[in-house]
Amino acid sequence: MIYDHEARLNGVSPLTGEVLSEAMPWIKNVTGKTIVIKYGGAAMVDEDLRAGVMADIVLLKIIGVNPVIVHGGGKAISRAMDDAGIPVEFVDGQRVTTPEAMDIVRTVLTGEVNQELVEAMHRHGSMAVGLSGTDASTIVAEPADPRLGRVGCITSINPALIHDLVAADYIPVIASVAVGADGGAFNINADVAAGHVAAAIGAHKVVFLTDVDGLFMDYPDPASLVSAMTLDETRQLIETDAVASGMIPKLGSCVRALEAGVQRAHIINGTTPHSLLLELLTDKGIGTMVEGLAAVPASFNESELGRFAAKLANNE
Repeated sequence: MIYDHEARLNGVSPLTGEVLSEAMPWIKNVTGKTIVIKYGGAAMVDEDLRAGVMADIVLLKIIGVNPVIVHGGGKAISRAMDDAGIPVEFVDGQRVTTPEAMDIVRTVLTGEVNQELVEAMHRHGSMAVGLSGTDASTIVAEPADPRLGRVGCITSINPALIHDLVAADYIPVIASVAVGADGGAFNINADVAAGHVAAAIGAHKVVFLTDVDGLFMDYPDPASLVSAMTLDETRQLIETDAVASGMIPKLGSCVRALEAGVQRAHIINGTTPHSLLLELLTDKGIGTMVEGLAAVPASFNESELGRFAAKLANNE
């Protein structure tokens, strides 16, 4: 594991000429590639932060990246359940989801949070398509634990709809709701869903936006922040319970994606302005990177931007 504390932002503006000049080789590396971005936490709740993250995702699309967004919405769900008088209960860190709670989960994730993200991107052009894992049975699940009710364990991903949207130069925005064999919906951990989706669609990278700067071995000691680690080191951390429980789903999803051939996984702080761009397009990055088995420098892949350009808003 690499501890690189000088790689933090330290107040440096992300718009400096130095940062822009060093971005070129990284832009070449990701152009034409698909990157799965798990979005959640405080960056989702704050409207200004949400607008900034969505604008950065649009910028990635403009330079030729194919972003696929997977999101949750835990805070919004808890608020809606409180408003409805439904108790909020967790078992082993997972939300107990009764049928009544599942109705709220589905309504909040697909009808509220998903559309807020789509609308934020549509300020820059008509490119985002909101859907949930139930659409075209994209995410299929079975009950995870009888104690948890309608919480699902993913059994399969059907990536055809995602591939079609990416091929048509749209940005899929996927709510972490799955369909079961009974036709009903399941509540799915968004970190877990992102790992499964990245593995199934053959993504180049998967990025987890969270509320902290990355993986800490001794949170919140800044000296314990890990900047880079290998797949084997990540497996070892999970097996030995050496990290905070909230990181386990993220690390497990990193392992799943990397074992399927995804080259790198990143855990970064979504509340830091432009953290996504800084992690993907600069030499240092600002979060924790997990290196996969097949991580090799990619050659420049020039994508066709003609169809996408037509979707950009003309704001002149």
